[in-house]
Amino acid sequence: MPDFSLELAAGGIVAGIDEAGRGPWAGPVVAGAVILDRNLIPPDIAARLDDSKKLSHAKREALFEPLMTGGWAKVGIGLASAAEIDSLNILKATYLAMMRALEALGEKPSLALVDGNRVPPLPCLVQTVVKGDGISLSIAAASICAKVTRDRIMGELAQLHPGYGWESNAGYGTAAHHEALRRLGVTPEHRRSFAPVAALVGKPQRRL
Repeated sequence: MPDFSLELAAGGIVAGIDEAGRGPWAGPVVAGAVILDRNLIPPDIAARLDDSKKLSHAKREALFEPLMTGGWAKVGIGLASAAEIDSLNILKATYLAMMRALEALGEKPSLALVDGNRVPPLPCLVQTVVKGDGISLSIAAASICAKVTRDRIMGELAQLHPGYGWESNAGYGTAAHHEALRRLGVTPEHRRSFAPVAALVGKPQRRL
């Protein structure tokens, strides 16, 4: 289970950063940046924070609201659109989302703990942590904020572009999503630089 060991070892103001949505065929990539007040975070919340992929939808949602409104966490959310992903590539777009999330915090940390093994170009010291969302509570919180935000965005986009199942597949390359792409065509929210989408770009779109 994640704890505050890395934050305590670093000292100063530490932000955890993680992203959601690098792999999907559609929608933005979303990053979360979170600074947790170690003295004020409720122990029951800290005990429930974990890698968002290990938590159910209901558990993520139950943690998201107190993270956003509890007063003991500063949360910044940043995203890069499908168009930016196509223009920059997914790695650089992820870095852009992380930069925007850090800027949205409103406070510059002395260190950013970033999930993964690649160092994004951020305006502070960076420490990468492989599988960090299961090690650091700050990264776990960022993981949850990014995942819940992105799922909600994809739910809204599903209403604008029905038929692709984004409300359930979040834009990932499921069989149903692939079939919908073949049947309905490519939307502005699809990542045209991703091979399964690129193969269908230019084909006429049909309506439901």
